[in-house]
Amino acid sequence: MRDIDFNPWPQTRRQTESNTMNTLTRCFITLSAALALCISPALAHTEAPHTNKAKKAGPVQKEQKPWGIAGEAKQAQRTVTVRMVDYMRFSPDQLEFRQGETVRFVIDNDDLELHEFVLGTQDEIDSHAALMKKFPNMEHDDPWMAHVSAGGRGEIVWTFNRPGEFVFACLMPRHFEAGMVGKIKVVSSKVK
Repeated sequence: MRDIDFNPWPQTRRQTESNTMNTLTRCFITLSAALALCISPALAHTEAPHTNKAKKAGPVQKEQKPWGIAGEAKQAQRTVTVRMVDYMRFSPDQLEFRQGETVRFVIDNDDLELHEFVLGTQDEIDSHAALMKKFPNMEHDDPWMAHVSAGGRGEIVWTFNRPGEFVFACLMPRHFEAGMVGKIKVVSSKVK
Protein backbone atom coordinates (compact mmCIF):
# COMPACT_ATOMS: atom_id res chain seq x y z
CA MET A 1 0.00 0.00 0.00
CA ARG A 2 1.18 3.48 -0.84
CA ASP A 3 1.10 6.43 1.52
CA ILE A 4 -1.39 8.89 0.23
CA ASP A 5 -1.52 12.43 1.47
CA PHE A 6 -5.21 12.73 1.75
CA ASN A 7 -6.54 16.28 1.74
CA PRO A 8 -10.10 16.64 0.55
CA TRP A 9 -9.68 20.46 0.19
CA PRO A 10 -6.15 21.05 -1.08
CA GLN A 11 -6.95 24.21 -2.97
CA THR A 12 -9.11 25.61 -0.22
CA ARG A 13 -6.26 25.37 2.27
CA ARG A 14 -3.87 27.10 -0.12
CA GLN A 15 -6.45 29.76 -0.86
CA THR A 16 -7.04 30.25 2.86
CA GLU A 17 -3.32 30.65 3.52
CA SER A 18 -3.04 33.03 0.59
CA ASN A 19 -6.06 35.05 1.75
CA THR A 20 -4.63 35.22 5.26
CA MET A 21 -1.31 36.55 3.94
CA ASN A 22 -3.11 39.06 1.74
CA THR A 23 -5.18 40.24 4.69
CA LEU A 24 -2.08 40.57 6.90
CA THR A 25 -0.26 42.46 4.16
CA ARG A 26 -3.19 44.86 3.70
CA CYS A 27 -3.40 45.42 7.47
CA PHE A 28 0.33 46.12 7.65
CA ILE A 29 0.17 48.61 4.77
CA THR A 30 -2.88 50.33 6.24
CA LEU A 31 -1.28 50.52 9.69
CA SER A 32 1.95 51.87 8.21
CA ALA A 33 0.08 54.56 6.29
CA ALA A 34 -1.94 55.55 9.36
CA LEU A 35 1.19 55.73 11.47
CA ALA A 36 2.93 57.88 8.86
CA LEU A 37 -0.01 60.28 8.85
CA CYS A 38 0.01 60.51 12.65
CA ILE A 39 3.74 61.08 12.86
CA SER A 40 4.04 63.58 10.01
CA PRO A 41 2.73 66.58 12.02
CA ALA A 42 5.36 65.89 14.65
CA LEU A 43 8.09 65.59 12.05
CA ALA A 44 7.07 68.93 10.65
CA HIS A 45 7.99 70.29 14.07
CA THR A 46 11.05 68.17 14.75
CA GLU A 47 13.69 65.96 13.29
CA ALA A 48 15.35 64.88 16.53
CA PRO A 49 14.56 64.34 20.18
CA HIS A 50 14.93 67.13 22.73
CA THR A 51 18.52 68.11 23.16
CA ASN A 52 20.36 70.92 24.83
CA LYS A 53 21.68 72.25 21.57
CA ALA A 54 22.69 75.87 21.40
CA LYS A 55 20.33 78.26 19.71
CA LYS A 56 21.22 79.22 16.17
CA ALA A 57 23.65 82.08 15.79
CA GLY A 58 22.34 85.27 14.33
CA PRO A 59 19.39 87.50 15.00
CA VAL A 60 16.52 86.14 17.07
CA GLN A 61 13.23 85.68 15.23
CA LYS A 62 10.97 88.31 16.79
CA GLU A 63 7.29 87.49 16.84
CA GLN A 64 4.80 89.36 18.99
CA LYS A 65 3.07 87.01 21.39
CA PRO A 66 0.33 87.76 23.93
CA TRP A 67 3.02 87.47 26.65
CA GLY A 68 5.62 89.69 24.91
CA ILE A 69 8.36 89.52 22.31
CA ALA A 70 11.96 88.28 22.14
CA GLY A 71 14.39 90.85 23.46
CA GLU A 72 18.01 91.78 22.83
CA ALA A 73 20.55 90.84 25.50
CA LYS A 74 22.16 94.29 25.41
CA GLN A 75 18.77 95.86 26.24
CA ALA A 76 18.09 93.65 29.28
CA GLN A 77 17.31 95.80 32.31
CA ARG A 78 17.86 92.95 34.74
CA THR A 79 18.88 89.33 34.98
CA VAL A 80 16.73 86.79 36.80
CA THR A 81 18.11 83.34 37.61
CA VAL A 82 15.54 80.54 37.72
CA ARG A 83 16.63 77.16 39.03
CA MET A 84 15.12 73.83 38.01
CA VAL A 85 15.29 71.59 41.06
CA ASP A 86 15.09 67.83 41.50
CA TYR A 87 11.55 67.69 42.85
CA MET A 88 10.01 69.02 39.60
CA ARG A 89 9.86 72.65 40.66
CA PHE A 90 11.19 76.05 39.63
CA SER A 91 12.82 78.37 42.15
CA PRO A 92 11.57 81.03 42.29
CA ASP A 93 8.17 80.04 40.94
CA GLN A 94 6.56 83.50 41.05
CA LEU A 95 7.96 86.56 39.30
CA GLU A 96 6.77 90.12 38.69
CA PHE A 97 7.87 92.57 36.01
CA ARG A 98 6.78 95.95 34.70
CA GLN A 99 5.31 96.31 31.22
CA GLY A 100 8.10 97.18 28.77
CA GLU A 101 10.81 95.54 30.87
CA THR A 102 13.38 93.39 29.05
CA VAL A 103 14.57 90.51 31.21
CA ARG A 104 17.48 88.13 30.75
CA PHE A 105 16.49 84.76 32.22
CA VAL A 106 19.38 82.52 33.24
CA ILE A 107 17.97 79.03 33.72
CA ASP A 108 20.07 76.62 35.79
CA ASN A 109 19.10 72.95 35.77
CA ASP A 110 20.18 71.51 39.14
CA ASP A 111 18.32 68.27 38.39
CA LEU A 112 19.59 65.00 36.93
CA GLU A 113 17.39 65.13 33.81
CA LEU A 114 16.52 67.41 30.90
CA HIS A 115 13.99 70.17 31.60
CA GLU A 116 12.37 72.99 29.63
CA PHE A 117 11.59 76.59 30.45
CA VAL A 118 8.66 77.69 28.28
CA LEU A 119 6.95 81.10 28.56
CA GLY A 120 3.31 81.62 27.56
CA THR A 121 -0.28 82.23 28.50
CA GLN A 122 -2.03 79.53 30.49
CA ASP A 123 -3.98 78.52 27.35
CA GLU A 124 -0.81 78.34 25.22
CA ILE A 125 0.99 76.28 27.86
CA ASP A 126 -1.97 73.90 28.26
CA SER A 127 -2.24 73.48 24.48
CA HIS A 128 1.48 72.86 24.07
CA ALA A 129 1.49 70.40 27.00
CA ALA A 130 -1.25 68.39 25.26
CA LEU A 131 0.81 68.38 22.04
CA MET A 132 3.88 67.22 23.96
CA LYS A 133 1.91 64.25 25.29
CA LYS A 134 1.21 63.17 21.71
CA PHE A 135 4.73 63.91 20.44
CA PRO A 136 7.12 63.72 23.41
CA ASN A 137 10.26 64.03 21.27
CA MET A 138 9.14 67.28 19.70
CA GLU A 139 11.96 69.79 19.43
CA HIS A 140 11.58 73.54 19.32
CA ASP A 141 13.81 76.49 18.66
CA ASP A 142 11.55 79.35 19.69
CA PRO A 143 12.88 82.38 21.57
CA TRP A 144 10.41 81.87 24.44
CA MET A 145 11.69 78.34 25.17
CA ALA A 146 14.91 76.88 26.53
CA HIS A 147 15.89 73.22 26.83
CA VAL A 148 18.40 72.72 29.61
CA SER A 149 20.21 69.42 30.12
CA ALA A 150 21.02 68.03 33.55
CA GLY A 151 23.51 70.30 35.25
CA GLY A 152 23.29 72.74 32.33
CA ARG A 153 22.37 76.37 31.85
CA GLY A 154 20.05 78.05 29.36
CA GLU A 155 19.15 81.63 28.60
CA ILE A 156 16.17 83.57 27.27
CA VAL A 157 15.90 87.32 26.76
CA TRP A 158 12.30 88.48 26.76
CA THR A 159 10.51 91.82 26.62
CA PHE A 160 7.23 91.86 28.52
CA ASN A 161 5.49 94.56 26.47
CA ARG A 162 1.97 93.60 27.52
CA PRO A 163 0.50 93.52 31.00
CA GLY A 164 -1.15 90.37 32.33
CA GLU A 165 -0.61 87.10 34.09
CA PHE A 166 1.51 84.54 32.33
CA VAL A 167 3.08 81.16 32.99
CA PHE A 168 6.42 79.42 32.63
CA ALA A 169 6.55 75.63 32.67
CA CYS A 170 8.47 72.49 31.85
CA LEU A 171 6.48 70.57 29.24
CA MET A 172 8.60 67.44 29.21
CA PRO A 173 6.42 64.33 29.66
CA ARG A 174 5.00 64.15 33.22
CA HIS A 175 6.87 67.27 34.42
CA PHE A 176 4.03 69.72 33.78
CA GLU A 177 1.54 67.30 35.36
CA ALA A 178 3.86 67.00 38.39
CA GLY A 179 3.56 70.76 38.95
CA MET A 180 6.65 72.14 37.27
CA VAL A 181 5.00 75.50 36.64
CA GLY A 182 5.63 79.09 37.65
CA LYS A 183 3.67 82.35 37.43
CA ILE A 184 4.62 85.72 35.98
CA LYS A 185 2.72 88.93 36.64
CA VAL A 186 3.39 91.88 34.34
CA VAL A 187 2.18 95.14 35.82
CA SER A 188 1.01 97.89 33.48
CA SER A 189 3.50 100.70 33.00
CA LYS A 190 0.61 103.09 33.74
CA VAL A 191 0.34 101.79 37.33
CA LYS A 192 2.42 103.82 39.76
